[in-house]
Amino acid sequence: MQQRMEDIHLGSFLFWTILLGVSVYTIVPTIIVRLGGFGAYIKGKRSTGVALTFDDGPDPAYTPQLLDLLQAHQIPATFFVLGSKAERYPELIQRMHREGHLIGIHNYVHWANALLTPKKVRKQLQDTVSVIENILGVKPIHYRPPWGIINVFDFLLMKRFRLVLWSLMVGDWSCSGGKERIKRRLLSRLKHNDIIVLHDSGQTLGADQQAPMHMIEALKDFLEECLRRGVPFMRIDKRIQVDDQSNFESLRLTKRVLIYVWLKWEYVFHWLFKVHPIDPDNPILYSRIRRYSGKPMRLECGEELLAGDQVVELHFNNKHLFQMFLQASSMIQFAVHVRRAMLLFLPSLSVYMKDHPDIKGIYGITMIHRGSKQLGFTVNELPKGIFLTLCNAYLRLLMLVFHPQGLQRTKRGNRLAPRLVAISAKELGKRYPTEEPGAIDPITKSVS
Repeated sequence: MQQRMEDIHLGSFLFWTILLGVSVYTIVPTIIVRLGGFGAYIKGKRSTGVALTFDDGPDPAYTPQLLDLLQAHQIPATFFVLGSKAERYPELIQRMHREGHLIGIHNYVHWANALLTPKKVRKQLQDTVSVIENILGVKPIHYRPPWGIINVFDFLLMKRFRLVLWSLMVGDWSCSGGKERIKRRLLSRLKHNDIIVLHDSGQTLGADQQAPMHMIEALKDFLEECLRRGVPFMRIDKRIQVDDQSNFESLRLTKRVLIYVWLKWEYVFHWLFKVHPIDPDNPILYSRIRRYSGKPMRLECGEELLAGDQVVELHFNNKHLFQMFLQASSMIQFAVHVRRAMLLFLPSLSVYMKDHPDIKGIYGITMIHRGSKQLGFTVNELPKGIFLTLCNAYLRLLMLVFHPQGLQRTKRGNRLAPRLVAISAKELGKRYPTEEPGAIDPITKSVS
């Protein structure tokens, strides 16, 4: 009897352990993205225009018919394709591109990310990017995971790829009800800024093979009715661009002018002082090599920066930060975006340091220093004096220009005090090792 009770307790423990693991790995992240919209583009905020998107193709039987229909009505759309199918039918990918449609990624094969390790998800994406780039000469950046399911490590992909989901789904993968059911749902549920998901292949798990035929028939009637009503259609990238531009234009004219003038000044500054991005694919930081001229700085790893040491001086890319701020729905989300971009950037910086063995460390002066210690940096207060006064004035002016509530933010006193952050070259290489100089893949380095 005692043995039986122990078996029951063990079984219960295993069940709850597995459930907790699955929840953390995929259930909770998927809920956060699907319901909260965190990190994903689900519906237009300010743009007026419906986005038609098609998953699971290309399909040699149905995709040509769909393209004919879209071309007849001059409707731009977005196709999230499977890399394995794109490889088999490159002529359909070329036709999509030639006729003005956007091509995104839907994995190499239609496997849910919940069932894949981070490494296998990464390979799905990299293989699909390679296939499409070989066909078109351009890299796709828009990504829709199969069934809209993600795992917790997929958040690390969101800096390089734009995660796109949907706001309107009509169950077009089923033949039940034929075209009338699909048409009725599309027309009755449509809103002016929806992202509609449809499927131009019926070969995936749970789909009826003939279902795309009913979808195309329903779509024909739907498009004719929408055009009669004057409903505009847009590609996903154009929708995102309109939303981002609307966010900028919602700022006051004086703020927009200030930002424009400041960015022009920064361009001149970068040219004069040879400040440049280390990682063009993730330009969150600019840098220049110079001699350290401050007081000796003891780093937490035990090393010391001395006057005359060669160092990399880092500068935030304010234009990039401002765009990230406009895309974020809150300061918390903005902070998460910045941290994620830093995690992607630091391995690239490590590669750069290998090519410059004479550099002893990296440093910068910033107000955005929270979380720097967790990344391996030493964070020190600036010594009192004229330099601190000038840094305070400059960084507060920067906040005034770029932050939408700049004036209020600059009144927060010591909470916005600048800090000197630094890390030695040796510590950077130890924390963010890389084995392939010259072949930097932010995804590989961030989820390995």
